[in-house]
Amino acid sequence: MSRVSETLPSRRGPLVVAGGVFVAILLSSAANALIAVLAGALGAPDDFNPLKPSSYVFLTVLGVLAGSAGWALVRRLSRDPELVLRRLVPSVVVLSFVPDLFEFGEGKVTGVVALLVMHVAVAAVAVPTYRRVMPLS
Repeated sequence: MSRVSETLPSRRGPLVVAGGVFVAILLSSAANALIAVLAGALGAPDDFNPLKPSSYVFLTVLGVLAGSAGWALVRRLSRDPELVLRRLVPSVVVLSFVPDLFEFGEGKVTGVVALLVMHVAVAAVAVPTYRRVMPLS
C-alpha cells in the first residue's frame, strides 16, 4: 500500500496571501487587546495612550503589513530565506522595542512591559501565518 504525501504548493495566490495577512492582523489585534486589558488590571495607568486601541491596533496593522512585505522580499531575494529569517525576525522584534523604552517613567513600567509583550505577540501570530501563506521552500 503506497502513501500519497500531501504537499502544499510553494506559491500561493494573492488572495490566499492577503487573507492570511488579514487573519494575522485580526488575531494579533485580539492578542494585543487582551494584553492591554491585563496591563490595565495589573496597574498600567488609564491615561497611557499606547495601550488604547486606537494606538495599538493601528501599529499592529502596520507591523503585520511591514512584516509580510519583508518576509516576501527575503523569500524572493535570498538564497537561504530560512536562515535569513531565523536571524532577522528576532532582531527586528528587539529593534521594535526601542521606541517603547523611551516611554519608561514613573508609574509606566507595567504599560511599557505590556507594549514589549505586544511586539512578541504580533510576531508569534504573524510568523506562523507567513510560513503558511508564503512558504519558504
